[in-house]
Amino acid sequence: MTAALVAAVTVAAALVVRRCLVVVDLVGRSMEPAYRDGDRLLVRRSRRPRADDVVVFFNPLAAAGSTGRPGRAWMVKRVVAVAGEPVPEEVAAAGERVAGGAGTGSPRVPPGHMVVLGDNRGHSLDSRQLGPVPVGLVLGRVVRRISGGR
Repeated sequence: MTAALVAAVTVAAALVVRRCLVVVDLVGRSMEPAYRDGDRLLVRRSRRPRADDVVVFFNPLAAAGSTGRPGRAWMVKRVVAVAGEPVPEEVAAAGERVAGGAGTGSPRVPPGHMVVLGDNRGHSLDSRQLGPVPVGLVLGRVVRRISGGR
């Protein structure tokens, strides 16, 4: 009876952990030096990003069917602003995709969106090109690296 109970608790715990945590392999150089190509990242499922979180989200271009890069459905970027916060100047200056970009005053991140940037700006597809990213595309927040890159 005890062995069956231990097995049942172990299976239940594994299911709970699987629902809360996921492992993602990082592809590309956009998050260097914090994370490198090939790093395995432990991600806690959550759709409540905060500024300075590193998040994993579904590529909005893949959702539209136009990534130009097969197999690049997940993106890993740093959140630099969330809904209601001012859009960072380097993003606002990059184009008109930011809601409220035209007119007077500082543009704000629209409700339900976030602004993300790669740490390695020279090798990153991010909000400078994509505009604000819908929070609904977020898988979760990176908790830590669990193994090194290539």
